Amino acid sequence: DVSGSMNDANKLPLVKRGMQMLVEQLGENDRVAIAVYAGAAGLVLPSTPGDQKETILAALDRLNAGGSTAGAAGIKLAYQVARDNFIKGGVNRVILCTDGDFNVGASGTGELVQMAETEAQDGVFLSILGFGIGNLNDSMLEQVSGKANGMYAFIDTENEARKVLVEQMSGTLVTIAKDVKIQIEFNPAKVNAYRLIGYENRILAAEDFNDDKKDAGEIGAGHTVTALYEIVPTDSASELTTPPVDELKYQADRALTEAAKSDELLTLKLRYKQPDGDTSSLMSFPVDDAALKFGETSKDFQFAAAVASFGMLLRGSQFAGDSNFDAVLEIATAGAERDPWGYRKEFLEIVKRAKELKK
Repeated sequence: DVSGSMNDANKLPLVKRGMQMLVEQLGENDRVAIAVYAGAAGLVLPSTPGDQKETILAALDRLNAGGSTAGAAGIKLAYQVARDNFIKGGVNRVILCTDGDFNVGASGTGELVQMAETEAQDGVFLSILGFGIGNLNDSMLEQVSGKANGMYAFIDTENEARKVLVEQMSGTLVTIAKDVKIQIEFNPAKVNAYRLIGYENRILAAEDFNDDKKDAGEIGAGHTVTALYEIVPTDSASELTTPPVDELKYQADRALTEAAKSDELLTLKLRYKQPDGDTSSLMSFPVDDAALKFGETSKDFQFAAAVASFGMLLRGSQFAGDSNFDAVLEIATAGAERDPWGYRKEFLEIVKRAKELKK
């Protein structure tokens, strides 16, 4: 995206620096092309071997921002170039760098989603990198990338660009599983109530779990996914699970299976497809109740819980309970001991900044 809205220092200039980092990781077996769009779309660099770095970097250096935004035309051109240079058995991907300000031309989100879905079925996936803050169309970019069997990341600094395009390059570019779905069955002998924290825009109906036609998320090489549930144990005195005063006339306690009498807390079921496959595979894992207190859990678990709590505080969630920024900092600091890339330290700084802004 080289439209006028990309002229800020944290937009096109940062795109160029990030792409320069990526180019340094390419080799002779890789190929890269550069398609741009502003008032119209154009091809700045035809498909070029990755070891011709001077040629690629020179093309990047010539990019300047200006004009309106014909985003759909630029994306169509990028997909066309990817198809024309398709590498069978390779990683074929369009990387869209934009602030999401599609304001000219055939710019409806529905058309972009349909295009992305069709191209993904033909083996060309999409990664979207969002830049800038003022007019960043975050929800639209996430929606399009999700339908394109791709990923979406927000980049606001050179360090973040290095993280996405160098340190986590394989996860950004290489999809190892598509349409990944997770379904959990809690043991009613141990859990009276549960709630998934977050993922509001990623929830599927229960029956969609076994439907291979339903789109789901993708996993990149080296990526991990964390989902946190808040549960009410059966031995809890929570008001959420207090039985009615009178016995129900039409209902009785459901009979439990033999499995419910075990130490299993839940069963996790996972469905996924190979990147070039259309039929899903099923994996199932029983999980026992470890009965750990929070302080006894792993540092990774504690850090993940702190991040989730911080997110609920920022959203003003009714489920945030008595959590506060100080509690988040305390838990996250304890969980940040193992931090080889410095990402957890960066999170701590963000929490401190949010705390100051809240005053």
